[in-house]
Amino acid sequence: MLIAAVLVAIVVGSVLFHFVSPWWTTPLASNWQAMDDTLTITLVITGVFFVVINLFLAYTLLRYRHRHGHRAAYEPENRRLERWLIGVTTVGIVGLLAPGLVVYASYVKPPEDALVLEVLGRQWQWHYRFAGAAGRLGPSDARFVDAGNPFGLDPGHPDGQQNILIAAGEVRLPVGRPVKVLLRSHDVLHDFYVPQFRARMNMVPGMVTTFWFTPTRTGRFEVLCAQLCGVGHANMRGVVQVVEEAEFQAWLQEQPTFAMTTQPARPAPAATGQVDPLVAQGQQLAQAKGCIACHTVDGGAGVGPTWKGLFGKTETLRDGTTALVDEAYVRSFILEPQARGVKGFAPVMPKIPLTDAELSALVAYIKSHGGTAQPSATR
Repeated sequence: MLIAAVLVAIVVGSVLFHFVSPWWTTPLASNWQAMDDTLTITLVITGVFFVVINLFLAYTLLRYRHRHGHRAAYEPENRRLERWLIGVTTVGIVGLLAPGLVVYASYVKPPEDALVLEVLGRQWQWHYRFAGAAGRLGPSDARFVDAGNPFGLDPGHPDGQQNILIAAGEVRLPVGRPVKVLLRSHDVLHDFYVPQFRARMNMVPGMVTTFWFTPTRTGRFEVLCAQLCGVGHANMRGVVQVVEEAEFQAWLQEQPTFAMTTQPARPAPAATGQVDPLVAQGQQLAQAKGCIACHTVDGGAGVGPTWKGLFGKTETLRDGTTALVDEAYVRSFILEPQARGVKGFAPVMPKIPLTDAELSALVAYIKSHGGTAQPSATR
């Protein structure tokens, strides 16, 4: 009796929890209503089986409970019952699999006029690439991969020279336009996931995976990695900002091409006479070298320490010692990032080759985000 009552309580509680639970899907922001419908079908079918099986168990516990003077009849097989079970189970499995197969077939077959976006996942940051003026993505090869060329683009191929590279954690897309997403991993298994788009796909090293979607409303949407990819997995986040077509094109024109990132950085002229050219050069370097993929400039959390207010701060290192963040500290950390690390941050920063002029520009850019430490003698 007690077990039967517990089973009925579990069924009633589970059904009530489903209808009053706050854990609903986020509002849809793409064309993939079919994804939600498939999830609903799966939930209904599995829910019905869950309710029926548990109520049947409760019934059998009550109906066939032990009673003095009664003996169970031996019935080794029941072909009629077996046919019913096979038939109902088959219908249930078809109902679970068929909608998903139909939706997935469409999910990986984008329209021919779709905008192509390549996403590269690496511990623990996102990089993006658009075709640019060339209209084609340039070829890539593992031989060309380094800190300044994470996509491994062939520097001698003309198509790749005009490809637009986004090293920051934020990418913009036009609303109402199909987007074909090409996914690659630099190191381990990742998963590009935007909950509001109902769009996600594994990123497997050595493979190019793909899916497509059409953003249906403007806004800022968080990008998550949905595969455990190491100690910095929780910080592997980014932003997709969906904007109007005109705003997207204007933003795209402001982004550097691969040809720009391979040229030696030069001091940029100050637009208003108030911006330090060295700081402007450092900002260009921070984007070209991928620094801003891990370090924020607004105080937000990232894979590495934020640069806002960093200069002049006393940092606690992983070995328990402290250090003043002055010019010497910043320079030594950039040149030898694995020599010592900041407490609370994973030792994931790669060693990036820089000239003395580039290093000075990058330090100047970091200093420009606040702090009070006095500059040390440069080395």
